[in-house]
Amino acid sequence: MNNPNKQNILVVGSSNTDMVIKTGHLPRPGETVTGGTFFMNPGGKGANQAVAIARLDGRVTFICKTGNDVFGNQSKHLFEIEGIDTSFMFSDPDHPSGVALITVDSNAENCIAVASGANANLLPADLSSVNEAIGKADIILMQLEIPMETIKYAADLARKLDKKVILNPAPAQPLDSELLQSLYLLTPNETEAEMISGIKITDDHSLQACARAIYNKGVRSVIITLGAKGAYLYNDAVQEYIPSYTVSAVDTTAAGDVFNGALAVAISEGFELLEAIRFANKAAAISVTRVGAQASAPYRHEVDIFV
Repeated sequence: MNNPNKQNILVVGSSNTDMVIKTGHLPRPGETVTGGTFFMNPGGKGANQAVAIARLDGRVTFICKTGNDVFGNQSKHLFEIEGIDTSFMFSDPDHPSGVALITVDSNAENCIAVASGANANLLPADLSSVNEAIGKADIILMQLEIPMETIKYAADLARKLDKKVILNPAPAQPLDSELLQSLYLLTPNETEAEMISGIKITDDHSLQACARAIYNKGVRSVIITLGAKGAYLYNDAVQEYIPSYTVSAVDTTAAGDVFNGALAVAISEGFELLEAIRFANKAAAISVTRVGAQASAPYRHEVDIFV
């Protein structure tokens, strides 16, 4: 569905190569689990979200830093095949591309260890050399697999230019009030929301209290993602739970990334937030029925016909 009025989305974030092993159960400390299936996929939260946006017909540019190695070269080639603007990607001669080791069990649960590599060297100085990318964007989507100083630089510049900043605060870490006040939208999962708010989510009442506490820190809207249960939206006009869709999950690895990418696309096309969340829930539900990170991201026609 081509919308000539769609806005430009800029993703600033990480690019990794995912090395995945499927096992009967996740290994406990000191345990070796054998008999698993191995495969290798492109990943990284930033890259996953950029690919999701492209497949959903979003107009997307991606800023990341990869190593000057086979993983980095392959990643850029794959982004270009997906239709992502790679004009502002950086190649790091001193650090390898990021790598993630992922174990997925028979219940589609996963555990992930990441070697950040060049992702950790994407610095404010890099972004300052490509300020035009932020200037051309209407929506900036970021995550927390790159240095916090880089995220703050981009968010601060975006706020000065009156851009909409969406932050997916994963993996979980504390966020200061100045950053939160620069955000149009924050999309934590339950664990991340608890860390930011200091409130444990145990029921609907504590869920609302958690979202309210984050909102009161200066974010314009908060969406707490709840996995298979859906999402909860909190802002000054709406406090509402939006249920997800029932599917048979096989791999939840990039469900949150697909959700965020789809959310950015819907917002870029003028959807109200409730409708944007419903659209994102559909995309995420489709993604968990497939194995892999970027490979699991659905195309627009699949989401449009999903029931």
